[in-house]
Amino acid sequence: MSERASPSPSTAWRLLAIGVVIAAIITYAALSGVWVGTDESWYRSLEQPRWQPPSWVFGFIWTYNFVALAVVSSVVVWRAVPPRVGVLIFFLAASIASALAWAYLFYVPHELASAAIALSAAAVLTVPIVIIAFLARPLWGALLLPYQIWVALAASLSWGYLHLNG
Repeated sequence: MSERASPSPSTAWRLLAIGVVIAAIITYAALSGVWVGTDESWYRSLEQPRWQPPSWVFGFIWTYNFVALAVVSSVVVWRAVPPRVGVLIFFLAASIASALAWAYLFYVPHELASAAIALSAAAVLTVPIVIIAFLARPLWGALLLPYQIWVALAASLSWGYLHLNG
């Protein structure tokens, strides 16, 4: 009768950390989708900044961003040294919380100034995640660059909405 070995403590905490990362990103996608879809007529009534991408870009880029964020963050958690894993999870959680704050503030109470501040914070908090991915492997960092660029662009759009509609 063979006995299965339990995972080593190192493997167990990495699997737990990956579970936390995946759960956080699923929550991010789900809640932002709920809040973004709450008041579409209000959003369509806003004057848009000149640099607003066409609406089809949003579905494409967010799908890529959520998948890349989940895959790259999970791979980095699996392979990185423990201190970097903790830093990555901290900044990932803070960035997601800020991005979700933006989605809620922008689409539910329509607080454009607070929303712009929250999304700017998310853009800044994403930088360490991309750096950690680059340190782990340049390709992983490169895969997260579209997310970093998109969050920064979205923050600039949020400020543009405030300027035009606030």
